[in-house]
Amino acid sequence: MVVALERLTRVRSFEPLLWRMEVEAGVTTAAVRHTARGGGLLFAPDPGAAEQSQIGGNVATNAGGPHAFKYGVTGAWVTGVEVVVAPGELVRLGGPLRKDVAGYDLTALLVGSEGTLGVITSVWLRLTPAPEAAWPVVAFFDGIRSGCAAIERIVGSGLPVAAIEYLDGQTMQYAGAGFPTEIPAGSFCVLTEADGSNDEAARVRAEVLELLGEDAAALYAPEVAAEIAALWRWRESVTLRVAAQRGGKVSEDIAVPLDRLAEAIETSLEIGRRHDLAAASWGHAGDGNLHTTYLVSPDDGGELERAAHASDDLFDLALSLGGTISGEHGVGLLKSPWLARRLGPRPAALHAAVKRAFDPQNLLNPGKKTTTQS
Repeated sequence: MVVALERLTRVRSFEPLLWRMEVEAGVTTAAVRHTARGGGLLFAPDPGAAEQSQIGGNVATNAGGPHAFKYGVTGAWVTGVEVVVAPGELVRLGGPLRKDVAGYDLTALLVGSEGTLGVITSVWLRLTPAPEAAWPVVAFFDGIRSGCAAIERIVGSGLPVAAIEYLDGQTMQYAGAGFPTEIPAGSFCVLTEADGSNDEAARVRAEVLELLGEDAAALYAPEVAAEIAALWRWRESVTLRVAAQRGGKVSEDIAVPLDRLAEAIETSLEIGRRHDLAAASWGHAGDGNLHTTYLVSPDDGGELERAAHASDDLFDLALSLGGTISGEHGVGLLKSPWLARRLGPRPAALHAAVKRAFDPQNLLNPGKKTTTQS
């Protein structure tokens, strides 16, 4: 049985003076952000496809996005949920409170649970004042190593940048046609953003330009609102532009420690070559989060099979580098066989015990998020 929550689209409350709102699970990310902006506030999580993604799904997967580097993933903004737990009881956990240590944090447990512990129907969200300004800075480098070294300089500087994204040379070749300005051939791209008050955003932007400019082949720092909006629209379009090269893709989401990012990107692309697949990599560099993608024709069974083997090699790579098999997209079915290795025996047993406590009959999204089927 599939449960559709698309009719749960009410904003139950919006209190801008208290920096909070309650929305039903079917409200889109874009609608949440637009409502918050109308009150001079920001709901920071910005996963892709904001016009389609719904807040219930964002909470269930603990979705991230480019600005998670500064503002955190969805769970950092959730103060309570309304949820249906097995066998069909409606429960409210948390609420409009910013602090609550009376008991275990069951709200946090529901965040990222992928529908395995309950069906989220409504969410309490905290908000924050919207920044006055947001200035992107894009730098192009001659390779992965120099680009990742620049990323580490930005992080090490302590500057409160809002986003640090990377796109490798192959991604730029596939998706670069829509980029707002000319791109140096074969460039590894680093996209950052400075936000805050007008003065703070300008100060951080100037320092980012200096740090990235040390060895960048080119810089692009738009100041006109339309150009800035075009840049972020292009960034959101990258996945579709890349997929269009072969008609399909197998794209995985791993995360590694930041100091292993360059090695992870290089090896993930080598995995593609090993399996005779075109590959591209982009992601949220500040979080060490890779979205390495293997291009396939949906009608080519051989390519699909090789891509599945490549994905397994990618998960193995992530774990070997001290990383994880999923940074923000969730586990689902494909990655479930890797959970036991990622978690270890005792944590896996604790996961199974939590599942049994919430859902003893294994009714909710069975076979996901734990290493056992029941």
